[in-house]
Amino acid sequence: MEAPLSEALSVLADAQSLGAATADRIVSILREAVLQRGGASLALSGGNTPNLYLPLLADEPRLNAVPWKDISVFWADERCVPPGDPESNYGMAGRLLFSRAPVPPGNIHRIRGELPPEDAAAEYRATLATHFGSTPRIDLIVLGIGSDGHTASLFPGTAALASQEPACAVYAPRLGSWRVTLTLPALNNARNILFCVSGAAKAGILKKILSAETRTAYPAGLVMPTDGSLLWLIDSAAGHLLA
Repeated sequence: MEAPLSEALSVLADAQSLGAATADRIVSILREAVLQRGGASLALSGGNTPNLYLPLLADEPRLNAVPWKDISVFWADERCVPPGDPESNYGMAGRLLFSRAPVPPGNIHRIRGELPPEDAAAEYRATLATHFGSTPRIDLIVLGIGSDGHTASLFPGTAALASQEPACAVYAPRLGSWRVTLTLPALNNARNILFCVSGAAKAGILKKILSAETRTAYPAGLVMPTDGSLLWLIDSAAGHLLA
């Protein structure tokens, strides 16, 4: 697999600094996209790291710095649960960000996790096709990594890694649950990918993902935009094993 067009790594002092840097980068990319194309698309993820940056986007001065009416919001993945479930990625973003950020309701394109997984994936593919055409070209996708090297809901050893559809349903055996996820073709067609990684528990897997020898053994290492930029923002705890 070819290297991404542009890849960079920035190590922040701590989790608080990481959250601020991530929020600032999101603001910058969205503003630039709106200036260039009249609108911007953003795909969010779940997990713990969004707690570092979503509340900062929902507060001044960043809240007023983003032209939210021109932003279309998608999700990199979603758990197959109703939107009110505590595990819902959409629900988390709603609580932390969209309760304050004035994104028009019609611009929020959630994955309907309450549907049967294959139905939710088919509906999401139709949503993506309506907005982007045949191949999604998302301005910014914000991702994290799991301790097994997964990102979005692309888990090691699952069929989703080989999917050529922009989104698919996937069963995560280790978790015993279904998800819907963007696939590698969709991720790698993004204009910007931003990984936000925090904590010493991620240090070991991060080192493997960022090593040329082991990178492609992990789903997160397969995220390499073919015509876009890839930025790793990590805190010192997550990066302490890097040379």
